[in-house]
Amino acid sequence: MILIGRMSAQVPMNMTITGCMLTFYRTTPAVLFWQWVNQSFNAIVNYTNRSGDAPITVNQLGTAYVSATTGAVVTALGLKSLTKHLPQIIGRYVPFAAVAAANCINIPLMRQRELKFGIPITDENGNRLGESKKAAQQAIVQVVVSRIGMAAPAMAIPPVIMNALEKRAFLKRYPMMNAPLQVGLVGLCLVFATPLCCALFPQNSSMSVSRLEPEIQAQIREKNPGVEVVYFNKGL
Repeated sequence: MILIGRMSAQVPMNMTITGCMLTFYRTTPAVLFWQWVNQSFNAIVNYTNRSGDAPITVNQLGTAYVSATTGAVVTALGLKSLTKHLPQIIGRYVPFAAVAAANCINIPLMRQRELKFGIPITDENGNRLGESKKAAQQAIVQVVVSRIGMAAPAMAIPPVIMNALEKRAFLKRYPMMNAPLQVGLVGLCLVFATPLCCALFPQNSSMSVSRLEPEIQAQIREKNPGVEVVYFNKGL
């Protein structure tokens, strides 16, 4: 596993990147740069925490990386242009919308091999029964929901606090404290949001045999007639 892609690195890495995204959202170059940094980091996380034991090709990695980064940047710039004449607090939520959109692109693309060929499914004793695309779909949906939930508090609460603080004398007098304060607030939110959202769905997820592909159902009922529920590693 790549060191910075591990879930244990989420708080220190994300608090820095997200804090800077929320601080430097006003100019187009800043939006481009920080969305690129964020999606580069997300690509590493998604690759490191994928499910299954099959390798992903360089072409697949490249496609996922370019698509997710482009999606995030286009979303961020599009929303930024729409919120130009709206209150400043609305503009602060543009990075969150871009991150949510990018997660919906980045995770399925980084794990596209799972969607094409399926992920390993087992019985309750860990005996491998085959590979299922339906299980992969459920796993990826759960991970997308978890990741968006993980980002939500860190990108929704600090903007409200910072918007109030910027009207006070302290930040007007010491504007350089804006970024450190933002990063600290994001870190505080992530300390709680990361483990909570990782725990939204079990790591060893399950699915009824009746919800699998017909051919997998037939294969299981022929060789393992007593199995009604299958298990799989959903990834993180």
